[in-house]
Amino acid sequence: AVAEVQLRDDQYTLDHMRAFGMYNYLHLDSWYQDNVYYVDQCGRVMNLSVTLDTALQKPREVFRLPADLTAYDNRLCASIHFSSPTRVTLSDGTGRLYVIKSGKRGNSASEKWEIVFNEELGSPFIIAHSVSFVKSDTHLLAVLLLRVEKDELETKGSGFHITLEWVTIAEMISKEGDHRYEIIKRRVLQGKSVPHYAAIEPSGGGLMIVSHKPFKVVESESDKLEETDDAKVSNEKKDPLYYWQQTEDVVTITVHLPQDITKDDIKVCFSPDNICVTLKDQPPLMEGKLYSSLDHESCTWIIRENKSLEISLIKKNEGSWWPEVIVGDTRGELIMDSSQCSEIAESLMHLTSEVMNPNPEKENPPCNAQELEECDAFLEDGASLCRFDGNTLKVTHIINLGSNQYLFSVVVNPREMPCFCLRHDVDALLWQPHSDQPENMWEHIATFNALGYVQASKQDKKFMACAPDYSYAALCECLRRVFIYRQPTPLSTVLYNRKEGRQVGQVAKQLVATLEANDPILGFQATNERLFVLTTKTLFLIKVNSGN
Repeated sequence: AVAEVQLRDDQYTLDHMRAFGMYNYLHLDSWYQDNVYYVDQCGRVMNLSVTLDTALQKPREVFRLPADLTAYDNRLCASIHFSSPTRVTLSDGTGRLYVIKSGKRGNSASEKWEIVFNEELGSPFIIAHSVSFVKSDTHLLAVLLLRVEKDELETKGSGFHITLEWVTIAEMISKEGDHRYEIIKRRVLQGKSVPHYAAIEPSGGGLMIVSHKPFKVVESESDKLEETDDAKVSNEKKDPLYYWQQTEDVVTITVHLPQDITKDDIKVCFSPDNICVTLKDQPPLMEGKLYSSLDHESCTWIIRENKSLEISLIKKNEGSWWPEVIVGDTRGELIMDSSQCSEIAESLMHLTSEVMNPNPEKENPPCNAQELEECDAFLEDGASLCRFDGNTLKVTHIINLGSNQYLFSVVVNPREMPCFCLRHDVDALLWQPHSDQPENMWEHIATFNALGYVQASKQDKKFMACAPDYSYAALCECLRRVFIYRQPTPLSTVLYNRKEGRQVGQVAKQLVATLEANDPILGFQATNERLFVLTTKTLFLIKVNSGN
């Protein structure tokens, strides 16, 4: 049977459920057609490759995990990711990472799995993603490991945090010509929610994450020290150089003076559009173009008892409101009295209303909340999509997805990043990231009409997927039922829409398959022709499209 690992009593949060409880135990090898893998309870990696529907083979063993997994108490499920046509990353769920050289997969004659790297990397993890690439003649593997770890001190929230560790492994060639793999870099990002999507760019140049709560880099000690010095400088919030107030006809500026300054040391020059204030022989304290013109001959200045300089600027255009004194000078702070605040509030009154729809005759009345259905309510606030630079791990892009709920991800082309599907109104739109095209970094490549609406009503859904050629989308519930939604296809017969009296040219069909199994569904993968559905003891194949 499939090596399902149940959640333990101490894995009780929604994040544990998302990361491990809803784990997809069936792994699709996108490099080869209709080729799936799973790990069984004996620690064997089993493969099923379909060439002909009429000649289905039994799943065959391609690799056996070296360690006896029953001895580990706190292990997670084993995870697999296919980095390239000949490299596989594999975790046994105990915190050990294997890199496998596999040969050409999906074919018993050429498929030989041999371990080329095998190392203990700390607490248990699952592999979120991996890529294989060549950089300056060195073969590199970048692997993304996901862990849910307990907070040491924090009592707020769930008491757990999520870490994504980006491990870079390089192939070293010794003088004797021996090949061996070594870790050359390990970096960690931390967040407070399990990411919906996390993938490394094909060239290793960046990382994209879709998550509800932001991820940030966890620095090593030396980086931390440098950063705190920089932060100290920027955090010391400077007091304003001057305070200012205004009425309809006067702007009053107050500047605090140093102890030893007398009246003779102060020089204030007014001109119709400029002001310059200097103390003793120092560079000007305030200088620049004013926001609006002055009646410069009526302007005055005096020294108050509390050692402050008070400058009165008489506005040339009475009644005009100044947002700043000197254009571009941010060192002053405007002080408003309460009557001015209420005046401003009153002038903005027309923009707001106590009534839900004060003018119902107008076109487009506002949305009526009572018309919303239960499935239109989102569970959480919107997620955001972040791109991190591969070298500095600084955020280069951040996109708020708002109410565009994340639905699923799919590999359309294994040489590109996985695509992600988002709900847009009632539809579901598929987006392909292109890390090498800064102007077109996320391309809309397919639409599934009304899928956003339909999936929302499926309260028991567990997995969602779509065919790499977008010909259908599918979702399955926890038990038995699989729903298949085909793209619209032309009709062979004439069909009319009775209500509108127009001829319908295309119809999209949906199918429901019911599995003859009482075990929960543990894995779900879609290819162009078939759906693979894995339960504890059975692997089902559903033929969706006949071959070309």
